[in-house]
Formats: sequence, C-alpha cells, structure tokens
Amino acid sequence: MAHIKCQITNDKCLCRLHEFPYLIRHPEKMKMIYLDNAATSWPKPPEVFDAMNLFMRDLGGNPGRSGHRMATGAEAMIGECRNAVSKFFGLNDPAGCVFTLNCTDALNIAIKGVVKQGDHVITTALEHNSISRPLQQMADSGFITLTRVVPEIEKGAWHVEEITKELRSNTRLVALTHCANVTGVINPIEALGAALRAANPKILFLVDAAQSAGIVPINMETGNIDFLAFPGHKALYAPTGTGALLIGPRVRGEELNCFREGGTGGDSASPLQPIELPHRLEGGTPNTMGIAGMLAGIRFLNKQGPAKILEHERAIVKRFIDAFSADKRFTIYGTTDLSRKVGALSITIKDRDNAETASILDQAFEIAVRPGLHCAPYTHKHLGTFPTGTLRVAPGFFTTLEEADTAIHALQEIAS
Repeated sequence: MAHIKCQITNDKCLCRLHEFPYLIRHPEKMKMIYLDNAATSWPKPPEVFDAMNLFMRDLGGNPGRSGHRMATGAEAMIGECRNAVSKFFGLNDPAGCVFTLNCTDALNIAIKGVVKQGDHVITTALEHNSISRPLQQMADSGFITLTRVVPEIEKGAWHVEEITKELRSNTRLVALTHCANVTGVINPIEALGAALRAANPKILFLVDAAQSAGIVPINMETGNIDFLAFPGHKALYAPTGTGALLIGPRVRGEELNCFREGGTGGDSASPLQPIELPHRLEGGTPNTMGIAGMLAGIRFLNKQGPAKILEHERAIVKRFIDAFSADKRFTIYGTTDLSRKVGALSITIKDRDNAETASILDQAFEIAVRPGLHCAPYTHKHLGTFPTGTLRVAPGFFTTLEEADTAIHALQEIAS
C-alpha cells in the first residue's frame, strides 16, 4: 500500500494512521505477522477495544473529582479493576493495588519508595534496565550498596542459593525478574520468597513480572512477595501507558516515600500527600480509559484461562526450537525446556547482523521481531551476546502455527 502525504506534517506518512479505517474494514489487508509480544501484545482482544470505546463514550468523567454520575461511574470502574487485579494476583487488600504508567513506573515507585541511605540491595544480571538503572544510580552516588548476582549454574536463570548467599545484615530489598525478557526463562520466585522470609523477615521482596503477569500463576501471599510490578500492555492485553504496583500487607503507606504528589480525588484539605494506599502513590488523574482496557483484559484472561494462553505460546515457541536446534546456523539462548519458558525465544544467525535480519523480515516478509539488547545489557553480557544482542521472537495468544512456519521459513531463507 503506497504511502500518502500526512495531513499534519505534509510529508510522507510512515505511521499509516490514515490507513486504519480502511484496514479495519478489510482485515485481510493486515498482513503483518506480529512476533514482538514481549514488547507489547498485539492485537488486543476485541473486548478491550469495546470496553475502552464504551468508557470514553459513556463514562469519560474524572474519578473522585466530581459528584456527577460520569465521575462516580469512572470511580466505580477503577474500583472494580482494582478488585479484579488484586484477586488475580492473590492480594487480599485491593487498597494495595496502585495503578501506574507502566512497569518501569511501578518498579521505580517501589525501589525509591522503600530504599534508604546505607541499605544493601540485591539484584541480578538478568534484569531489565527498569531495575538495573535506578539501582545502579543509587549505588554510583553512594546512597546504597548493590550486589548484582551473575548466575553461575545455568544461562538464563538464577538459583535460590545464588541470591541468599549474598544476604547481609543491612539487606533491605531483593529486586529481580520473574521471567527474563531476553530468554523467556521463568525463575523460581516462590522458592526464593520463602527462603528470604525465613532468613530475615525484614527483607522486602520486589518481583518484576513484566513478562509473566497474566500467563504464569503468581500469588503474592503464598509467594511471600511484598511488591509485584507489571505492565498492563503485555499479557494483560491492556493498552500502553498502563501498569500496576501491588503492595503486600507487610508494607504500610507511611513507610513509602512518594515522588509524585498532587490531587488524589479525596482529602483535598490536607497539606501533604495522604498516607493511605493507594492514594499515597496515585497523585494526579489516572489513565481511566487504559484502566477500563485493563479490566477488560483481566476478564478476557479469566475467560480463556492463563494456562491455555501459556500452552499456546509454548507450542509456537516449540516450533522454532524444533526447527533451529539442530541447525548449526542458529544459536538459541537460554533453556529449551518449555516447562520453564514463556513465549519468548532469543536466537542469532551465523554471520548475520541481527538488526539487518529484523529489517529484512519487516520489509521483505512483513514479520515483526525485535533485535538488539532488549533494554537488558547485563543479560547480554552474561550470555556473551553484547553489544549486538540477539533476535527475539515472541509469539502471543493470537499467533497461529501457520504464521510461525512462515517466520521459520523466512529465517531459514535469510540464513542461507
């Protein structure tokens, strides 16, 4: 489809927004095979579009800021989503569900909310920059001491003993990923949560569930998790600009520093940010339309069943593993044990540049993947793929086996 001039910039349009009405009426023209669900899920379920559209048309008021029915209806929707999200992740008190801009926002709120000068923090070499950068900045400034565990036993995952042996008397926080975004490998957070609680009940446990929330079972109570951070726009099928930080019962609002202060829709007379959760950490008007989409995404997950979605994604990944495992032109990173993976697989092709391969897939085959370092440079240093990174293939619930086969054949053609 030829590009036309953008009405705003009067230049060649690259975003293709002008084509959307046509593509909606003619879905057969939407040829892209989308294998970048680890960055954001696409397409979203129709229920998500419908819920967001309905909310904006009928309930577009500002929650808690007015007494009319549009505002109270928006407030009720947010409360319903807060309850649904809390129940989904085993958080008994919905007040601990704080809606955020994304997972990065949630992780920053948790880290900067509880870590104090002189504290010791443990993380790993498998982290996204959303954990690595704020902690490294704190360490470089001398605010904290930081231990970054480099897994020694198996590439792509850490073991509980590798974390617990680094505990100190002043360890305040252990912050790490449930599922590595580069390799898709699931880490044993339940076992670690129990080990941390037994070793020192004062240590707080922060889990980055960006790649697992929605498809891998997580229960904050039984997993001894104090903070659970995740985006809405990945496996919860909400739009971008959504996320949540779930705060367990061992952390009280007055113990949390807040770096965003302002209107909360209630208690306007107080000169300071309220201490009660979630209002302490939700200053400003929330992304109501996005939260409506998140609520619809949670309902979709409950209807389909996360196990069904994970099984489908693993079946797609297995297709790629089976095709490339014995092919010496391809290298697969992380475990190939599907019982320990979500729907993400990192590969490289011998004598092929990852960025160029991704561009060829996009331009010649209309296939979307992600090359590079995936915002996880320490992971790639650990895997030996720094600085060029890998090519990440991340199917989703709406990816078909036929699309996987097409992508496999395209990659084999490029490798040849």
